Amino acid sequence: MDAHYFQSIATGLAHVLAWPTFGFLLIGVSIGLVIGALPSIGGVTGLIVLLPFTYTMSGPSAFALLLGMYATVAAGDSISSILVGVPGGVGSAATILDGYPMTKRGEGARALGAAYTACLLGGIIGALIVALSVPVVKPLVKAFGMPEYFAITILGIVLVGTLAGKSIAKGIAVASLGLVVSAIGASSFSGVPRFWFEVTYLLQGPPLVAIILGMFGIAEMLDMAIKNESLARSKPVDIAQSGMLQGMKDALDNKLLVLRSSAIGVGVGILPGLGASVVDWLAYGHAVQSAKDKSQFGKGDVRGVIAPEVANNSERGGAMIPTLAFGIPGDFAMAILLGALTIQGLKPGIDMLTTHLPITFAMVWTMVIANLLGTILLLLWSRQVAKIAFVDGHLIVPTILLFMLMGAWFGTGGIGDLIVMLIAGLVGYWMKIGGWPRAPIIIALVLGPIIENSLIVSMRIYDGFSFLLRPSVMVILAIAAFSVLLTIRSRLRARHDKEQTSSGDLLVVENPVFSTPLALALALVFGACVIGSLQLSRLNGIFPLIGATAGLLCVLSVALVDGRAVLASARHSSIAAIAHQAARDVLLTRGLLFMLFIGATVLGVYLLGNKLAVALALAFYVVVWGRYAWWVGALFGGSAYAIIEFLYDRTLHVSLQSPFWLW
Repeated sequence: MDAHYFQSIATGLAHVLAWPTFGFLLIGVSIGLVIGALPSIGGVTGLIVLLPFTYTMSGPSAFALLLGMYATVAAGDSISSILVGVPGGVGSAATILDGYPMTKRGEGARALGAAYTACLLGGIIGALIVALSVPVVKPLVKAFGMPEYFAITILGIVLVGTLAGKSIAKGIAVASLGLVVSAIGASSFSGVPRFWFEVTYLLQGPPLVAIILGMFGIAEMLDMAIKNESLARSKPVDIAQSGMLQGMKDALDNKLLVLRSSAIGVGVGILPGLGASVVDWLAYGHAVQSAKDKSQFGKGDVRGVIAPEVANNSERGGAMIPTLAFGIPGDFAMAILLGALTIQGLKPGIDMLTTHLPITFAMVWTMVIANLLGTILLLLWSRQVAKIAFVDGHLIVPTILLFMLMGAWFGTGGIGDLIVMLIAGLVGYWMKIGGWPRAPIIIALVLGPIIENSLIVSMRIYDGFSFLLRPSVMVILAIAAFSVLLTIRSRLRARHDKEQTSSGDLLVVENPVFSTPLALALALVFGACVIGSLQLSRLNGIFPLIGATAGLLCVLSVALVDGRAVLASARHSSIAAIAHQAARDVLLTRGLLFMLFIGATVLGVYLLGNKLAVALALAFYVVVWGRYAWWVGALFGGSAYAIIEFLYDRTLHVSLQSPFWLW
């Protein structure tokens, strides 16, 4: 550790404590606690909503807002998991097993105190390990040339693709789709336009924020809307301060469990593709196996709260290590962080460990301070924050939609991004009901330009593909191939297991009725891309050709497998009956109506302008879909109009769409 290392630590802390960065940190922490307390929302949704705001921020301020929210959302997640029995996010599901039973026997406050303290300890340990990893990782990253960068990014894509969902072919196909989409527009290497279909808007390349908002945000809001359920299923629980103090003591008394769970969290975070979807279950399983007395687990054992909460928060620190050092997101949330790096003009790799090391340490300090602030606020205001867990879902959806619609517009200030968000929402919804993971497409979109640049530079230096014979490259690619074989082996062993696995994505359900036509549609897309790539020059066409070819092979195998599953089901019933039942299972009619509502809103923005169209759309949703009184809809519509007027127009100076009568 040299002087630059310690100077960067001090500079990073100064960045975080400076104004307005510290103010954005406070905002992020507050939003994280609120979002965490809302059942089934989770930190990824928060990152998606906040990402567009980082366009106009400095690097430290942007990461203070994003990481301030993300570092504290886990503590907020525990509120709904413990008090309501509904996971606040994908990483807090295991907390329910003992947290909710503790609430039912009157120990909800104790469970919350243990969860808050566990989150604090896990977050600080995770951040500390990120800081200590810099001297270890930096020499390794410095030793990497362009061939190694190509190999390591391919390893990241393969790991995420194979670990996302139950089908390896679907995961790789979705990652390949992301690579192909990243090639749209002017080449990042040569500037030659590709796949732009004579549409000037596409020359700018794929709008990352709009795609993220559509693929995940719209699809998740749709899921909440069509269930037509109120999240307020019971009355708020009284939270006694003495019980919370006992829970804090419980967490501090189980020091060894905290350390072991932190190690599990960091280890899982470093491995791309696993993330929060499995870390809480691994930590919970370890807590059960390592306990001498297992009799109370599942009935209200506080250790069943401590272990998953520690691991869930320490995983976030572990996931930052491969993200910043190699550009390989440890989980989907880190893929969004990569998008924020791109918006700030920063690149993962050696620069984040040398030139921009103060920014890296600013992120570390943000996580530490955010966890401290979040824990203090929750201990002081638990009763108030806990009430958020009982808000009706039909009031949450329009609130988040407001910021998503304006967030997509934020990118270029044009209708094109809203159209892209709508298309991405349709595709994301189709993927979700068809059992396709969505996280790989975003990770591939972010890594696509890095992969292409390293590939082209390596081909030029080594006059072709001989760089693949470098020993270091061969070792990395061998690890990628070995990971695929291991995953195939484990899937074959567990093919009768009903459990789903996921990479930061919400759990998906295998549904060949919807999966087969999607596979065929993607086959047409990949086939057209192969033909288009062959018409380009060698250096301009090789990257999309590789991605499209891999994707085509995968989707054809998916179409074969899922098509056979549909035909097998048709032996006992007609295909029409099977399709009808599948549509009923996923509430397809309500889902399509919601997408029609989003489409009408986008058209309304074009004709009526942002303010009036969004205000009318949200009022319509609250009254017609949510079945609230007209004055509640008017309140939502008026609030939306005011937020767009004063926040986006007058404060952020976003160029808004004019209504047609002013054209």
